[in-house]
Amino acid sequence: MKFVTVGYGRVGSRTARVLQEEGHDVVVVDLDHERVDRARQAGIAVVEGDGGGEAVLERAGLAEADAVAGLTGDLNTNFAACSVGKHHGCRTVMRTDEDYRQDVYRQYADDVDETVYPERLGAAEAKTALLGGDFDVIADLAEHLQMTVLTVEERSPAVGRRVVAVDLPQSGHIYAHGRTDEPMHVPLPSTTIEAGDRVAVLVETDALDEVRSVLRPVEA
Repeated sequence: MKFVTVGYGRVGSRTARVLQEEGHDVVVVDLDHERVDRARQAGIAVVEGDGGGEAVLERAGLAEADAVAGLTGDLNTNFAACSVGKHHGCRTVMRTDEDYRQDVYRQYADDVDETVYPERLGAAEAKTALLGGDFDVIADLAEHLQMTVLTVEERSPAVGRRVVAVDLPQSGHIYAHGRTDEPMHVPLPSTTIEAGDRVAVLVETDALDEVRSVLRPVEA
């Protein structure tokens, strides 16, 4: 698959490296000349310019891309990149680092396919470690793990259960949870799942289908 990622900072550089290691075609866009040089030295294709601009994204191969990710520390740039990507039929992923008011969050979230929170993911790792789990940095385990966001539908056996009581495969872990049209958060053990909720699950790649079957609605 081909991806265009905007930003080669802390989050963007790691994302580009993991995608490339998995054999995907990735092109980075960044405005900072030093970061552009670092990407080139790492052997990653890069376009220097404003990632929120359509012309720059087109130079990065937007027309052939499957997805675009805005991964800079600037919400406006990320949203602009996603808006252009959506116009070109790409899947869009937008990074945000803050807890915005609900009305502001929805303004952005309704127009992109996924919103990611790097700090919250780090918090999930820290929480697991504090509870005694052995949990390495996810980026270093990407070859073996799959992260996916699933919507819990009515008649799913997970409805009405606490997140810690959902019977996932041994490698499965719910690291984020969100009600309909609300931001996703690291869940408390007491959080109860309702129909329409979204859960972000970390699981070994070969167990992903089993996780989906656990959350799938029961046949009537």
